[in-house]
Amino acid sequence: MSQSNQDRYLVVSSDGHAGLHAADYRPYVDPKFRDAFDAALPIQVEATQRMSDYFLISEINEEWRRGRDAELAGAWDPAARDRVLDSDGIAAEVLFPDGVTEMNAPPFGAGFTMRPDGSNGELMWAGCDAHNRFMAEFVQTAPERRIGLACIPVYWDIDLAVKKAQEARDAGLSGVLLPPMWDSFEGYHTSKYDPFWAACQDLAMPVHFHSGPAPMEQFFGPMPPPSGKSIPNGAVGAYLMEVHLWLTRPLTFMLWGGVFTRFPKLKVAITEGTSAWVPDYVARLEFHYAETRESQKLGDFRGHLDKSPAETFRSNVKIGASCMSKREADLRHEIGIDSMMWGSDYPHPEGSWPITRTQQLDSLHGVADHEIEALLGGNAVEFYDLDAEKLAPLAARIGPEKQTFQNPRQDV
Repeated sequence: MSQSNQDRYLVVSSDGHAGLHAADYRPYVDPKFRDAFDAALPIQVEATQRMSDYFLISEINEEWRRGRDAELAGAWDPAARDRVLDSDGIAAEVLFPDGVTEMNAPPFGAGFTMRPDGSNGELMWAGCDAHNRFMAEFVQTAPERRIGLACIPVYWDIDLAVKKAQEARDAGLSGVLLPPMWDSFEGYHTSKYDPFWAACQDLAMPVHFHSGPAPMEQFFGPMPPPSGKSIPNGAVGAYLMEVHLWLTRPLTFMLWGGVFTRFPKLKVAITEGTSAWVPDYVARLEFHYAETRESQKLGDFRGHLDKSPAETFRSNVKIGASCMSKREADLRHEIGIDSMMWGSDYPHPEGSWPITRTQQLDSLHGVADHEIEALLGGNAVEFYDLDAEKLAPLAARIGPEKQTFQNPRQDV
């Protein structure tokens, strides 16, 4: 049974989060690092709480959790998660680490940021290993539904990163999450990383960058903040304006560095940074690649590329458009329908749950059927090489009904 023959859409979320409470990572930490884990745990918990209080997230999280503990336990409980997915009509999802919302970031600086400056490389690897072990175990509870990602702080040791990518694939994980910031290490345009890109290409492991990390101290001062410190005026606004630049920066380096010329089957996903920036970004790639007066004095910075970075973007990159807004849906042709993947961002407060079906309808009502099919799941099926036939019976049971998107608008 093909997706197009169903009365319901096959939905694949490009953005889900899963992780254990900080203390519960201990059994997944290599025994030789458990003393360090025990020493670091109260520091991590206290720093996370200070960050939550500083950014005024604590009250939001408390309100968000009220009466929802059973559903939000899906961050680490696979049975609870499947109930949420079923109620949301989501057949499969990509799984990133979690963080502040459930106080469940991985240990030793692992997770989204994996920023090297001021960190201990050996311990960060240990923290990533702990999360990756948990994630592999979590995926195996429903492998057809879970697209688990391995955290890999690649800049510390390329050979080890290659080994960890292979271990992740062998354990049932389907992609890698890399740090978007490399601080004093070499950038992703350098040949240093070629063995890792080759491994990801050969293993069919897409590379992921997730929104959030940025040079926070430049916006907010010391992190974690000292007790009693308040956010400087303008810091949040400036961060919101620039955070997507840090999300897309690794891709920019890779595109201009010729990474995809050397590894043409390598795939990259950019997630939870909206997709509204794409038209301007792609236009700028094309503008700077073209022979213009502005580029004449810069020498040959394109000769190592086999095609325009804009063309490479269209062929190798997907955008995880979390909680895709109506504005993004309206811009779908400018953004590129084939480039966009809807995501729920569960279990975060800014995500679509528990109003996922209404959120989808708000954004996509009246959009052509074949376009909705691509945006809600078809693009992700292709990008992650999912077995749509295997997911079809599940989609036929829980997926959003196609007719609701085409009939006169009614709330669901």
